[in-house]
Amino acid sequence: MHSGFLMIALFSITALSLIMIFLFIEGISIFDHVSIKEFIFGKYWYPTDDPADFGILALILGSFCVTFLSGIMAIPLGIMTAIYLAEIAPPKVAEIVKPIVELMASMPSVVIGFFGMVVVAPFIQKLFNIPVGLNIFNASLMLAFMSVPTICSISEDAIFSVPTALKEASFALGATHFETIVKIIIPASLSGICTAVILGLSRAVGETMVVLMAAGGAAMIPGSIFDPVRPLPASIAAEMAEAPFRSEHYHALFAIGIVLFLFTLIFNLIADFLSHKFRQVGEASL
Repeated sequence: MHSGFLMIALFSITALSLIMIFLFIEGISIFDHVSIKEFIFGKYWYPTDDPADFGILALILGSFCVTFLSGIMAIPLGIMTAIYLAEIAPPKVAEIVKPIVELMASMPSVVIGFFGMVVVAPFIQKLFNIPVGLNIFNASLMLAFMSVPTICSISEDAIFSVPTALKEASFALGATHFETIVKIIIPASLSGICTAVILGLSRAVGETMVVLMAAGGAAMIPGSIFDPVRPLPASIAAEMAEAPFRSEHYHALFAIGIVLFLFTLIFNLIADFLSHKFRQVGEASL
C-alpha cells in the first residue's frame, strides 16, 4: 500500500511538473521578439497586426479588476454565510442550506457564464442605462457567485472545528454569543478562513468560461466597472484555436499562461503562509 500511494503521488507530481515545463518552453520563445517589459507593460494587444503588438497590461488590469470586485462581493457573503451555518442556524436549517451551497460549487462554469450573458447582461444594461451589459460588473457578479460556495464551505469547516472548550470558556466568563463569535471563534478559525478566501479568489483569477462570456472581450484598459474587458484566461481561450502553430501569437498566448500560472502560484503561497501564521495550536494558545 505504501508503494502504491507513493507511485500515485509521484505520478501526480510528475504530470504537473511536465505541464509546467511545457508551458515555460513554449512561452519563453516570445521574448526573442519582444522584451519582458514591453510584454508586461505594453498597452496594446494586436497579435495579428504587422508588426504585432504583444502588450498584456490591459489583460492584466482586466483580470485584476474582475477578481478584486468579485472578492469585495464574495468574501463578506461567504464568511458571514459560514458563520451563520456553523454558529447561528438551527440544525435543521443548516442541514438543508449547506448541501445547497455545496451543490452551487459544482455548477458548471459555462452555465453560469451563459446565465450572465443572457439574463444578467440585459438587466444590468437596462438598470444602469449603459451601452453594453457585458462588462466588469457582470463578470464580477458571476465570479462572486462561483467563489461564495468555496469560501463558505471551507470557512464553515474551519469555524466548526474550533474547540468547544474555547466557546464554553467564553460563555462562562459572561460573553454574549456575538462577542464569542467575534473575539473567540473568528480569531481561532482565522487560518482556515484566510485559506478559504485565497482559494476562492485564485479560482476567480483562473476562471475562463465565465469571463469569456460575461466580461465583454475588449482588450483595453478599463475606465469604470461598466467597461468591457478581456482577462488573461479569456484571451487564451478565445485566440488559441486561431493562432498558427509555433507562431509569435502562439508563443505569446503561452506566455500569458505563464503570467497566469505565476499569479495563481502567488495566491496559493499566500494561502499557505497565512494558514501557518494564524494556525491555532492547542486550546490554550489564545
